[in-house]
Amino acid sequence: MKIFMALKEFLGHALPTPKSITWGISMTARSVMDPHPVVLHPDDCVYKAADYVMKNRYRRIPVVDDDGRFLGVFGVNCLLRLVLPHAVIMEKGLDSVHFTRETPADLYRRYLENSNKTISVCMDKVDVETVGPDTPLLEAVLVLYRTKASLPVVDPESQKLLGVISYWDLGEKILEAGSKDVTAQ
Repeated sequence: MKIFMALKEFLGHALPTPKSITWGISMTARSVMDPHPVVLHPDDCVYKAADYVMKNRYRRIPVVDDDGRFLGVFGVNCLLRLVLPHAVIMEKGLDSVHFTRETPADLYRRYLENSNKTISVCMDKVDVETVGPDTPLLEAVLVLYRTKASLPVVDPESQKLLGVISYWDLGEKILEAGSKDVTAQ
């Protein structure tokens, strides 16, 4: 109890306690998603998508068709796949390339060879984790934690992208909820 009193004196307000926190209605993925995420289309050029990913430091961006149906994601892993030698990424390819002596210029040349292609050549389409809009909040947080990248929220029936949950959006919601509880005391 003395610790809480000392923290209250130091902070100028009491810390929220389980009894003082307002426990609202159960939240879902829809309540923390960004309903207007940046999206790409499968016919977008690699160089434009790569430029956007790098300038904005996105790990990955959802890819949708003209009707808004979720098709997959394009991101830094796609870019890495484009600059690796084919012998490494092919099925049963090389496990190690320690014997090579490549420079960033060599990697850039490989990137240029692919830069005018559409992102459909390298976007991730299989095994992309998604959640539905009614997925419980804690389940969505667990999937976000495990995937270590933004999480597409997809309608299970229409397969349309409804939004994205990013670490930043979720962090803002968590901190906002905490600040509301502290100021309400």
